[in-house]
Amino acid sequence: MPKQKTHRGAAKRFSLTGTGKVKRARANKSHYANYKPTKRKRRLRMGGLVNETEAGTIRKLIPYK
Repeated sequence: MPKQKTHRGAAKRFSLTGTGKVKRARANKSHYANYKPTKRKRRLRMGGLVNETEAGTIRKLIPYK
């Protein structure tokens, strides 16, 4: 049986924790930062976890991570 291909776009955006949950970065961080409060930008630096309903789909996209 052939190997699965990793979805390269998903591999750059998501990673797995030690327990198998899917980590993601927060949106709205990249530009227009001058009008966002410092508190908001600091919170955006922290990652988040993907909802469990979508995590299964993402795990299929990144099978070897």
